[in-house]
Amino acid sequence: MEITASLVKELRERTGAGMMECKKALTEANGDIDAAAEALRKSGLAKADKKASRVTAEGRVATAQAAGRAVLVEINSETDFVAKDENFVSFTETVAAAALESGSADVEGLKTAKIASGETVEEARAALIAKVGENVQVRRMARIDSDNNVAAYVHGGRIGVLVEVKGGDAELARGLAMHVAAMNPPYNNAADVPADFVAKEKEIELAKMSEKDKAKPAEILEKIISGKIAKIVNEVTLAGQPYVLDTDRTVEQVLKAAGAEVIGYQRLAVGEGIEKVVEDYAAEVMKQAGLA
Repeated sequence: MEITASLVKELRERTGAGMMECKKALTEANGDIDAAAEALRKSGLAKADKKASRVTAEGRVATAQAAGRAVLVEINSETDFVAKDENFVSFTETVAAAALESGSADVEGLKTAKIASGETVEEARAALIAKVGENVQVRRMARIDSDNNVAAYVHGGRIGVLVEVKGGDAELARGLAMHVAAMNPPYNNAADVPADFVAKEKEIELAKMSEKDKAKPAEILEKIISGKIAKIVNEVTLAGQPYVLDTDRTVEQVLKAAGAEVIGYQRLAVGEGIEKVVEDYAAEVMKQAGLA
């Protein structure tokens, strides 16, 4: 069968592989485009394996939401350049949609979920690696399924938040998601703050006090320390922080006015917890040249 330019073009658009790779695959498959695509996918899997050890600290967070269900997925690449590539962006949106529809509870389950093309997420990931030439990893996901108000918010593709709010409305839930994205409170409210954290902060505040203050009556000293700890607790809790959309009120005050309660929230930021490798190309060149 003649391998026409239009057939090669169709296979390129379908797989993202190079022109010569597509022509070779079509030739070996006697013009069968499905068989050629499968062969390229298998080739892509081999390439993906070779790139699997590369550090992926860049990437994107994507979300999908529908009727009380919402998901976030963090998908990583090696460079910010690839993270902005339209193929990578499209892949993240596709995976988020698959996560929502499949009901996957974790990344391992998500890998076997099917996307619109009929491929699994893992197969599509391998094909993307072959296309962009970098390691790509579906690293984390978060989901909320609830009858309460659920908001999903992604800021700049780098930070994603899910918030579940009992009471209030969708606008409040979204505002709170924006707040969590901006302020990243470690705890929801004072009751969630660990006792050992409070004890350590008390120890620190006491050590910072002057000998004159330490000599004050025990009840006064306790009152001073308690005031300092209350301020610290407000700083590390969602409820105690000034609300980003109305800084004259705390989140707790906003929730009380709306008759609402934050049940929980989840926040994903691209690359958090990953040790990035900083390449010093100048030093490497000097080393190879025997100048360092």
